[in-house]
Amino acid sequence: MLILKYLFYIFVFPGFLFCFFAGLILAGIDRKIVARMQKRIGPPILQPFYDFFKLMGKETIIPNSAAKRTFIAAPVAGLISLVTISLFIPIFKFSAFNAVADVIVIIYLLTIPAVSLIIGGSSSGSPYAGVGISREMVSIVSYELPLIIALLAVGKKAGMAVNDGMVTFSLSKIVEYQSLKGPMLFHWSMIPAFLAMLFVIPCEVGSLPFDIAEAEVEICEGPLVEYSGFPLGIYKLNYALKIFIFSSLFVTLFLSGNGTGIILFDAAIQYVLCIIVVILSVSLIRAVTARLRVEQMLKFYWTYPTALSILSLILVWLGL
Repeated sequence: MLILKYLFYIFVFPGFLFCFFAGLILAGIDRKIVARMQKRIGPPILQPFYDFFKLMGKETIIPNSAAKRTFIAAPVAGLISLVTISLFIPIFKFSAFNAVADVIVIIYLLTIPAVSLIIGGSSSGSPYAGVGISREMVSIVSYELPLIIALLAVGKKAGMAVNDGMVTFSLSKIVEYQSLKGPMLFHWSMIPAFLAMLFVIPCEVGSLPFDIAEAEVEICEGPLVEYSGFPLGIYKLNYALKIFIFSSLFVTLFLSGNGTGIILFDAAIQYVLCIIVVILSVSLIRAVTARLRVEQMLKFYWTYPTALSILSLILVWLGL
C-alpha cells in the first residue's frame, strides 16, 4: 500500500497528471490575458493542449550530426525534475514529502530544466543552438542572484519565529510561520522581495519578452531549432509546468496562511485565487515590458530585482 501511495503521488497528485493539466491551463490563461492586454482575441485557453497533442503525433526528426541519445533524453530529464519539484511544494497545504521539503533542494532541481535545454541544444549540432545556449547561460546568471537573496530573506523572516532566529530553508516551517503570523506579503519588510520574485518568474520560465535563449525571430528558437515531434512537445510541456511550479512556489513563499476562513474548502480556494493573481501579475509584466537584449538582461536583474531582494534581507536582518 505504501508503494501504491507514492506511485499515486508521483503520477497523479501532486505529480505528473496534476501538473500536466494545471500547467497547460495556466499557460493558456497566460496567453489569453496577454492577448487581451494587447487588444487581441488570442488563442483559446485550451490551445496549449491542442499544441501538445499535435506535437505528440508528429514525426521526430533527428539531425545526422546530433548526439541522438542526448538529443532525446534532455527534455525528458527536465520533465522529471519539474515533476519531482511538485512533490515538495505544498498544494492545498499538502505536499507528498513535506518533512523533507528544503528550498535548497528545490533551487538545485529548478536549474535542471535550464541545463537540459542547454545540453539538448548543444547535442543538436546547430549554430543557432550555440547562440541560444550562450544566451540561456546569461539568463541563468541574471535571475539566480535575486532569486537566492529573496529566498534568504524569506528564510530569515520565518526562522525568527519558528527556528530560534536562524535562517530556515524548510518550506514546511515557512508555511508554519505564515499560519501563525499571516502571509509574508502582509509584512512590509518582505514587499521588496515579493516584487523581485515577480520579475524573476517570467525570466526563469523563459516567457516573452524574457525568452532571449529561444528568440524565435532572431535565432529561430535557438536550442529548439532542430527539435520536432515528441521531444519538442516535452519541451513545450516543460515550459507550461514551469509556469505552474513557479507560481506554486511563489504562493507558498509569500501567500500561505490560514486561508480565507469563508468556506469549507478555503485552503484550496485561497491557493487557486493566489495562483490566478500571480499569473495576472506576470502577464502584466510581460505585456508592458519591452524585449530585453542579452546585455540588458544581466544589467536589469543585477540592478533592480537584486536591489529589492537585498533591501528585504537587510530589513529582516534588522528585525523590522
